Amino acid sequence: MSHGIRPDDAGQRTRKRKRWIIALSSVLVALVVLGGAAAVVWSVYGERIALELGWTTNDYEGEGHGEVIVTIRSGDIGEDIANSLEEAGVVKTSDAFYELLLQQDPPVEFQIGSYRLKLEMSSEAALDALLDPANKVELTVVVPEGSSARSALQTASDVTGIPMEDFESALADPAAYGVPEEFPSMEGFLFPATYTFEPSDTAGTIVQRMVDRMWQALDEHGVMPEDALRVLTLAALVQKEAGNTEDMPKISRVFLNRIDQGMNLQSDATVSYGTGNPNNTVWTTDEERADASNPYNTYANPGLPIGPIGLPGDAAIDAALHPADGDWLYFTAVNLETGETAFASDQAGHEENVARLHEWCSAHESEGGKYCD
Repeated sequence: MSHGIRPDDAGQRTRKRKRWIIALSSVLVALVVLGGAAAVVWSVYGERIALELGWTTNDYEGEGHGEVIVTIRSGDIGEDIANSLEEAGVVKTSDAFYELLLQQDPPVEFQIGSYRLKLEMSSEAALDALLDPANKVELTVVVPEGSSARSALQTASDVTGIPMEDFESALADPAAYGVPEEFPSMEGFLFPATYTFEPSDTAGTIVQRMVDRMWQALDEHGVMPEDALRVLTLAALVQKEAGNTEDMPKISRVFLNRIDQGMNLQSDATVSYGTGNPNNTVWTTDEERADASNPYNTYANPGLPIGPIGLPGDAAIDAALHPADGDWLYFTAVNLETGETAFASDQAGHEENVARLHEWCSAHESEGGKYCD
């Protein structure tokens, strides 16, 4: 969609400017006669007088500096765009930019979208930049599998410029977007994918699209709405614990085997999520693992946590629905850099794998690595 500026407005502007200059002559004569009253008149009209007489300019010079994003929305006309540029600090005055638009023949046609511009640009440089497709910013938001709902929406805020406060409001009312009421939060119900949004999108439309996309995924996997909490809670746990997609069905089987045998899941990732750790580290303390008041703590509490601990993708959902066959009860990463994971059916085998992890960490830290911090 585009918007043109009519060139016949330019003649009208020129005639008005000539009348204004003629009027200035009378004003200047009056200033001389009035003497002391000149200060009052100048305070009101001084800037316009100086501009019309060429003593100052209402435009910047040059290509500008820094970076700023300006959005042209559906329905914007030339004056709206000029005002947006002035408010963003791109041009010195909206008048200078709009007057430049009126001089264009044929009329300028703008495409709606967001554009990467600079601060303090000349009107001509700003116009050229808006017409250069290379400056158009695609509002593309990439939500990785395993990320948290809050981090996903923070990314959306960073890309679109929509205040995070707007997304916080959405997070506070998940049911309004179709998230089942039994979910403790929005966590787990925003599908991890690559999205392209429009300048007209709001925090609400963005959240709704991510939720709708998760419903689509659940439907494609044959998950009934009443099973969504259980499936996504297990899938999110598998997503977080797996070093690679190949291990996901085996990790799913470990958790289901432990539930079947009445064993606690003992996932550090769930403990960490419940403590609010922003990094979701795999390392937790004895005190944290003993805290049964943390409803996500699968060391102190039986069964799955009360809800998802991240955003699971298709592979994790599939693994939750189709676990591998095996009698494993334990798993641990043995190489945090590659994600290599070892599985065991008994405590002795698990302890051997844990020793492998500690050996790897010792060698890794001696080389200056940070994975085991």
